[in-house]
Amino acid sequence: MEAAPSTATAGTDLVDYQTHPERYAHWRLQFDAPVATLVLNIKEDGGIRPGYKLKLNSYDLGVDIELHDALQRIRFEHPEVRSVVVTSGRERIFCSGANIFMLGLSSHAWKVNFCKFTNETRNGIEDSSRHSGLKFIAACNGTTAGGGYELALACDEIVLTDDRSSAVSLPEVPLLGVLPGTGGLTRVTDKRKVRRDLADIFCTTTEGVRGQRAVDWRLVDAVVKPQQFGDYVKRRALELAAQSERPHDARGVTLTALDRSIDSRGYHYEFVDVQLDVKARQAGITVKAPQAAQPQDVAGIAALGANWWPLKMARELDDAILMLRTNQRELGTWLLKTAGDAGQVLAVDTALTKHRDHWFVRETIGMLRRTLARLDVSSRTLIALIEPGSCFAGTLLELALAADRSYMLDAADGGPRVTVSDLNFGAYPRVDGLARVQSRFYGEAKAVNAVQAATGRKLAPREALDLGLITAAPDELDWADEIRIVLEERASMSPDALTGMEANLRFGVTETMQTRVFGRLSAWQNWIFIRPNAVGESGALKVFGTGNKAQFNWERA
Repeated sequence: MEAAPSTATAGTDLVDYQTHPERYAHWRLQFDAPVATLVLNIKEDGGIRPGYKLKLNSYDLGVDIELHDALQRIRFEHPEVRSVVVTSGRERIFCSGANIFMLGLSSHAWKVNFCKFTNETRNGIEDSSRHSGLKFIAACNGTTAGGGYELALACDEIVLTDDRSSAVSLPEVPLLGVLPGTGGLTRVTDKRKVRRDLADIFCTTTEGVRGQRAVDWRLVDAVVKPQQFGDYVKRRALELAAQSERPHDARGVTLTALDRSIDSRGYHYEFVDVQLDVKARQAGITVKAPQAAQPQDVAGIAALGANWWPLKMARELDDAILMLRTNQRELGTWLLKTAGDAGQVLAVDTALTKHRDHWFVRETIGMLRRTLARLDVSSRTLIALIEPGSCFAGTLLELALAADRSYMLDAADGGPRVTVSDLNFGAYPRVDGLARVQSRFYGEAKAVNAVQAATGRKLAPREALDLGLITAAPDELDWADEIRIVLEERASMSPDALTGMEANLRFGVTETMQTRVFGRLSAWQNWIFIRPNAVGESGALKVFGTGNKAQFNWERA
C-alpha cells in the first residue's frame, strides 16, 4: 500500500485530513455534560486504502484522522466537557491496535508517517490534559493490545474490565518483530513508571497481563468486574471533571470546514498558501497576517469564532503541514514565508496574552502550540526567508525560530524587520518543553535575556543577526545566489541523512517523554521497519496470519 502520489492533483488518491462527525465511519461522539464519550466501533470495510479488513477493532490512518477531528470538536465546540471517556462499542475487545495487514502492505514511508501522526494525536490528548483541563479515561472493556494500549496509555487513567480474559499487551516484539510505534515503550517507563524487569516481561509476552497483576505492575489504574464497570467509569469521569476549570455554561465555537482549493500549483487557503515546485523538490509555505483589525475584547473574539485569525490560520497551517507530509513526500525542503502587516499580528498577540485565561483563547493558543510542534517534528528541511513584505513578528516569528536556517535580506532601504513579543517566551513550547528562543540558545541566560530585552522593537537585519535570531543577512547583491546555492546543496543530499541530522540538531540537551517518543520512532522504529526480520519475505510482519513461522537472521546488530 502506498500513500498518495506526489502530485497536487491526485484526485481520489489524495489523503485528506478534513472530516466531520457526520462522516465518521469508526468513532461515535456522545455528550452528557460534563462528560464526553468517544466510542470506537471500527468499520471493517472502511480502510483508507483497499486490501485489508480492520478486524478486531484494529485501526489505520483513517481511524486516527477521525480521532484527531473528534478531539478538536471536544476542545472547541464543547467547552462544557471536562472529562472524556474513550471506550469501545464492541464486546470483549477495546482495540487490537494498528491493523497488521495494513502495515504489511504499506510502504516504509507510509508506515512512518502513519506512526508520526498517531503519535501527535496521542500527544495532543496529553497536551489537553496538561493545558486545557480535559481529563481522559480509557475504559478498556475488553482486550487492549498494541496501539490500542498505546491509546490507553495517553489517557490520564486506564480502567480494565476484570472478566478473566481481557488483558493489556504490547505484542509487537514477540509477534511482529517490530516495536510499538506510537510511544508504548516510552510511556510504560516514563509515564506509568513500570519497573524495567516487569516491563521486559510484559513487552515480550504475547498474551499480555490482566487482572490484579496489571494493577500491581502499574499497567492500569484499576480492574473492575463487568457488572460494576460502567458505574465505576462514570463515577471516575465525574470526579475528574470536578477538578477542571473549563466553563460549564459557555457557548462552543463551531469548527466550520476550511475553505481550501487544490490545483496543480499547490494548496490555497485564506491565510496560508502552499506553492509546490516538484522539479526543485521544494514547497513554499506563506502565512499571511490578517488584513482587517482583529478584536481586542473577548466578546468580539467570540463573535468571530472559527474565523478569528489566529485560530483560522493555525487550522489552515496544520492542514497544510499534514497534506504536504503525506501527499508530497519527495518535496524535501519547505520554504517558510510570511506576508502582511506585522502590526496586525502583534495586536493579536496582545489579545492572546491579555485573555489567555479565557477558555476559547486558551484553546486557540493550544492549537497554535500543537501546530508549531508538528512543524518541529516534520522530517523536512525548514528554511525561513525573511524578505520585504514579511511579517515575522511574535507568533509568526515562531516559524523562523522553528526553521533549520533563516535568511533575512539586508536591503539598501533597511530591509524587512522582525519583532519579538511576549508570546515567544513560553506560550508555544516545543515537544521538549522549551520555548524556541530558549532552545535556540540552549537556555543560556545572557543570550535569552538580550532577546527578551528587545521585545516589541522592530529589529533590522543586522540587529537580528547580532542577537542570534537569524542565520545570515545577505545583501541585495548576494541574496539570490546565496539562497539558490543553499537550496541546490540541500536538494543534492541524502533525504535519510538529512532527516537524521535535522532531528538530532533540533532536539538536543533537554529530553522529555515526547522527544523520546519521536526519537525512538525516527531511529529505532525507522530502522526495524526495514529490516528483513520484520519485512523480509519470511519476516514476522510479512508471515503474520499465514500459519508460517518467521525466519530470523540471528545476528545482533
